[in-house]
Amino acid sequence: MRCIPEVTLANGRRADLMALGAKGELWIIEIKSSLEDFRADSKWPEYRDFSDRVYFAVAPDFPTDVLPTDAGLLVCDRYGGEMVRDAPAHDLPPARRRALMMRFARVAAGRLMTISDPEQALEPLPRE
Repeated sequence: MRCIPEVTLANGRRADLMALGAKGELWIIEIKSSLEDFRADSKWPEYRDFSDRVYFAVAPDFPTDVLPTDAGLLVCDRYGGEMVRDAPAHDLPPARRRALMMRFARVAAGRLMTISDPEQALEPLPRE
């Protein structure tokens, strides 16, 4: 898996992390910093239309019993993380997969270009 942070989706939502796997699978990982952060967020179900799997990433002391069981669970700290529960697969339609993979590639390439040549920084990509 390779991840990029803060990816804006076609519906205007912004995924905390989008991950691309070796076989072309796309995951969205929603990071929750606290119980209050989770309770204030009702947008995460909308990520299913833009990923094969949806995961929550939380700290070890997060009360995981409040998280929905139809999403995966990653428990992480500053030293690493562990998949506690795999997410059920919701395979993307081919056209949407292609559009998302192109978006992933363009966002990643744009960020790499900005790092390697800041004077050539690109404008943010429009929503597609």
